[in-house]
Amino acid sequence: MSSLETRRGWSFQSISGLLVLCCLLKYSSAGDAVSLNNDNVNTILTRNDVVFVNFYADWCRFSQILSPVFDEASRKISEEFTQPGKVMFAKVDCDREVNIASQYRISKYPTLKLFRNGQMVKKEYRGQRSANSLADFIREELKDPVVEHNSLDELDELDTKKRHVIGFFESKESENYKTFARVASFLRDDCPFHAAFGPVSASERTGGDNVGFRPPNTHRQDVVFMGPLNNFDQLFAWSYDKCVPMVREITFENAEELTEEGLPFLILFHGPDDNDIVEVYNREVAKQLLTEKSNVNFLVADGTKFTHPLHHLGKSVSDLPVLAIDSFRHMYVFPHNVKEDLEKPGVLKQFIEDLHSGKLHREFHHGPDPSTQPTPQKIGQEGDGQEQQPGHLPKDGANQPPSPQEQQKLTQPPESTFKKLAPSRNRYTILRDEL
Repeated sequence: MSSLETRRGWSFQSISGLLVLCCLLKYSSAGDAVSLNNDNVNTILTRNDVVFVNFYADWCRFSQILSPVFDEASRKISEEFTQPGKVMFAKVDCDREVNIASQYRISKYPTLKLFRNGQMVKKEYRGQRSANSLADFIREELKDPVVEHNSLDELDELDTKKRHVIGFFESKESENYKTFARVASFLRDDCPFHAAFGPVSASERTGGDNVGFRPPNTHRQDVVFMGPLNNFDQLFAWSYDKCVPMVREITFENAEELTEEGLPFLILFHGPDDNDIVEVYNREVAKQLLTEKSNVNFLVADGTKFTHPLHHLGKSVSDLPVLAIDSFRHMYVFPHNVKEDLEKPGVLKQFIEDLHSGKLHREFHHGPDPSTQPTPQKIGQEGDGQEQQPGHLPKDGANQPPSPQEQQKLTQPPESTFKKLAPSRNRYTILRDEL
């Protein structure tokens, strides 16, 4: 083939690819969701600011119910947002596109995932599955992720219960701000981003554009980003570290989402007004367990709302604060006094190490290891209201083996409570029984 023919061939292939892409874009803007496959998935995801994807299976009853609803929502949005590359609804037949389903770890049907600039958002959509609700969700996602302020006084009125990232820029058209806005688009679900421009921000820009972080319970910025503001990776890593705390609050609204992350819970049940123990817990987790951030979910919970897990542990509201591990197999109570011993060096870290080593599970089944410190309480089955202290034998006949009833309790620690908050079978077809 001549060099001219080669150039013509490449030109033809390029034009063909563009025609395919244009057809897909035209189809999506006209109405129903676009079907993704190995040939177009990367192009569709990366060339649109927002892509809302329905991962489904034709044989799944819930998928069949959702399909026309999802297409209706797609038509609503395509009529409102006509700018190419702004938003697209898409769908993946997981039986046919096994590689795509596997890449994004789809384990139940249907699953609705949002992609921003080609990156999958960690939270899946769990709202109402109606066309209006799906469309409203996308409308919210398309709003500017950065709140612009026309007065610095407005920054004093920010919600002190939240974490805030605040930027001061000379111009909204600068590369610094464009990078900041891109970071905000990825982290908008984790904390609010704010910005002030030009003369409004002049008093805060004596050294140039800057970005700072304001932690909860204060009106002052705690730290300032010291890296280059036009470096997305560095600004994102810094913002993520500030926006996503090591310790999060678990609620009935986010319990399913946290459970689906698949990490064991270290959870502090506290009284609603006991802010001191929450502060101590946050401090000790940061001090002793920083290296465990990717292995354990550190959580706090209002013990007056999560009474069922407490009851499952043989505890009540009067016992707060209570610290426990939920491994998604069993629950283990912290073997020390929370208020007195939580700050003792290494005590909290040892509790987690005993989980990883299997010691907690082993001692629940076989009793305390020889020559070890006291281990978590062995709680009987839910509803019996009894607690057994590890290492304690009956007073009468101290050398006698445990009775069959006692042995049964030793081999039946409380089952996981939060595993039951995993995705509901009433709205998903679950693929793996272990979920």
